[in-house]
Amino acid sequence: MQKYTIGITVGFGFEAVAQRELRRLLGVEHAPADNGMITFEGGQYEVAMCNMWLRTAERVWLVVGRQNHVADFDALFDAVCDMPWEDYLPKDAKVHVHGKSAASVLYGVPACQSITKKAIVVRMQRAYHVRELPESGTEYHITVRLFKDDLTLAIDTSGIGLHKRGYRDLVGEAAIKETMAAGLLLLSVWNKSKPLVDPFCGSGTIPIEAALLARNVAPGLKRTHAFETWPNFDQAISRSVRESAQNAIDNSTELRISGFDIDENAIKLCRRHAKAAGVEADIHFQCMDMRDMKSRYPYGVIVTNPPYGERLLDDKQVDILMRDFYKVYAALPDWSMYVITAFPFLETSFGHKADKNRKLFNGKIQCRLYQYMGKKPPKE
Repeated sequence: MQKYTIGITVGFGFEAVAQRELRRLLGVEHAPADNGMITFEGGQYEVAMCNMWLRTAERVWLVVGRQNHVADFDALFDAVCDMPWEDYLPKDAKVHVHGKSAASVLYGVPACQSITKKAIVVRMQRAYHVRELPESGTEYHITVRLFKDDLTLAIDTSGIGLHKRGYRDLVGEAAIKETMAAGLLLLSVWNKSKPLVDPFCGSGTIPIEAALLARNVAPGLKRTHAFETWPNFDQAISRSVRESAQNAIDNSTELRISGFDIDENAIKLCRRHAKAAGVEADIHFQCMDMRDMKSRYPYGVIVTNPPYGERLLDDKQVDILMRDFYKVYAALPDWSMYVITAFPFLETSFGHKADKNRKLFNGKIQCRLYQYMGKKPPKE
């Protein structure tokens, strides 16, 4: 079975979470992260499993090759032409090249894309002993990346981004991506035995991702992936992975997941998305002001993405809202809370320093995840 260098791209700050996912999923112990991409060695089974199961991955790639110190177009052409494209692409492949460049001498992305495409064609013509390539077959999307003059060439196996799970057709204002919501949950102390509340649930992404995680529903189960159309990929592997994922769903545990929002239209959107995800019976959504939130459970976890200045409110409004929010949390003394926000004065508004915080990016907005830890519940 052919082995590849598989690349996993993740959002900034979630590299360690994705590495833990890989260890649990495939037993991968060595998967270094470099410039937002985690790499490890694997075959087609690993490609299919990563696309089906990784909750924090943005895309899964086949890394065809890398080259350091690519500082002119001749060097780029030669580096690309030296890579074994015939091991990845059939003779009739329809090749699309996309480009990214940062802190590199070769900053003209269109020129880099054009030269990369020409070099791939030359290599394929030589390998297949033909003068012309028909490009009449399946599409393959290739990215040429230049970062500090170091080159990476990779083929996208996912197609549309993996954050698109297939259940969210309408997006609420300032919604976070599904991959980030899953990442926040995996960074938290929450598990399916504990209550979970999102008091600013918006379009419902955090509660829905929690229900999918608790039910062991694979995030890629309701969508297709690019590699599933490739003639040179063993589709029996893909079918087997999909069938196993369907059989792995666990409906045995009673869940206590709630989402609240002051906007009735947001709650309608939440219910629509939860139904599409197949977890509408697992989540209690309610139109409610956060200030009215209470719980009869002594232990639980809050994970939330409240409105902040760059999105919906100005700083003064956010400050008032966060002061009231902390009063609600203070009434739940043994709960833990995880708040992601770009509001820089959250700890000042709360009047309490977080036990831990980490830098993350919500899209292109720099945020921090503030973690407030409650008591551990007693063992049953």
